[in-house]
Amino acid sequence: MIETFQQALPHGITLSCRAAGEAGRPVLLFLHGFPEAAFVWDELLTHFAQPAHGGYRCVAPNLRGFERSSAPTEVAAYRARPLLQDLGALIDAITADSPTPGQVAGLVAHDWGGALAWGLAAQRPALMRQLVIVNAPHAATFQRELAHSPAQQAASAYMNFLARPDAAALLAENDFARLWPFFTNMAATSGPTAWLDETMRDRYREVWRQGLTGPCAYYAASPLRPPTNDDAGAAAVQAPRDKTAVTVPTLVIWGQGDTALPEALLDGLEMYVDDLRIERVPGATHWIVHEQPAHLITLIGAFLADQRSA
Repeated sequence: MIETFQQALPHGITLSCRAAGEAGRPVLLFLHGFPEAAFVWDELLTHFAQPAHGGYRCVAPNLRGFERSSAPTEVAAYRARPLLQDLGALIDAITADSPTPGQVAGLVAHDWGGALAWGLAAQRPALMRQLVIVNAPHAATFQRELAHSPAQQAASAYMNFLARPDAAALLAENDFARLWPFFTNMAATSGPTAWLDETMRDRYREVWRQGLTGPCAYYAASPLRPPTNDDAGAAAVQAPRDKTAVTVPTLVIWGQGDTALPEALLDGLEMYVDDLRIERVPGATHWIVHEQPAHLITLIGAFLADQRSA
């Protein structure tokens, strides 16, 4: 059973959260991406909360700016430092009564949530025992591909649109006509793993109607964008190993049909992650959380079990 609550953080931000499992248990934290919300993890929250599957306390916040979480209006509020501050404070709050206060047993993250998780693991590894990344590039390989790969620059051109000041208003027009293709262009309504039916559309509409300014601000605040004639974008960014290296055991799950984030982003990843396992999933796209939740559960469950026995 999914519960919802508002988690106030000491620095004035409140995150709306979804959770399952008993308080006082080891915590799994799940982070969503754009243009999604915490509800996408419900099946995984329910599964891993069950005693037979680890009996975790599972928590999925809506990130700053999304759903009913605090949504500052200034772009600077969506830079890496304040976003990671949210996550550190959230972990302190939700693990206070766990067997390891100040540390989650696992951090599972997708897309923008994954970008934040990579950063948190590099900067504050003690906050997590292990890390699971789902179709979210590491800053160093993403910077490399955005700066030097025409294919990645073309695949990520949408990022420059989302960084525009009027992006939120444009996305909201005509029943979010510009947002649905993020899903439908990757087989969300066709093929063997189609998942975007009218019920699911209504769930997204409910989230999007609460505001898109915050979600778009993630793109406006990030320097990791394709270069343009007016902006050097990622070409001007440095992501040195000593600032981005990850030492916690890490599983990367990658839907191979992700047209926004091609597999080249995995090349050289072992240079930045000391303890790395990569699982490539054929027949899955960027939206693997919707498409193949059972397979995702199997992969994550095996990884968690291996780490528990290590």
